[in-house]
Amino acid sequence: QVQLEESGGGLVQPGGSLRLSCVGVSGSPWDTYTISWWRQDQVKGRSGVSCISAGSSGDTYYAEAVKGRFRISRDDARNTVYLEINDLKHEDTGVYSCAAGVSRAARCVYDNTDYWGPGTQVTVSS
Repeated sequence: QVQLEESGGGLVQPGGSLRLSCVGVSGSPWDTYTISWWRQDQVKGRSGVSCISAGSSGDTYYAEAVKGRFRISRDDARNTVYLEINDLKHEDTGVYSCAAGVSRAARCVYDNTDYWGPGTQVTVSS
């Protein structure tokens, strides 16, 4: 069982930056989980944004729309995964949730998402 909690969302002007955090409490070692970030909005529904695998290799993935602007990283000593989001655009608005699943696949996008946090709201508006 894994409990996740996101933080760091807020209201930001276009071009601004935020750092989202996903903190987990788990019965198994945190560093065995792939962590992914998802965005939900009223137009597109839920879509995957980024993910990072367990281990020192830390395979990462970014959705095409966020490449070069978002950066995912993990601090396993703090049971935390970060999502740095820069050059925010209106279309980045939504509820950002993190999800966890045991790392099994060679690429993080193929791992399960078994546990979910409640999400944090990001609103990009001038």
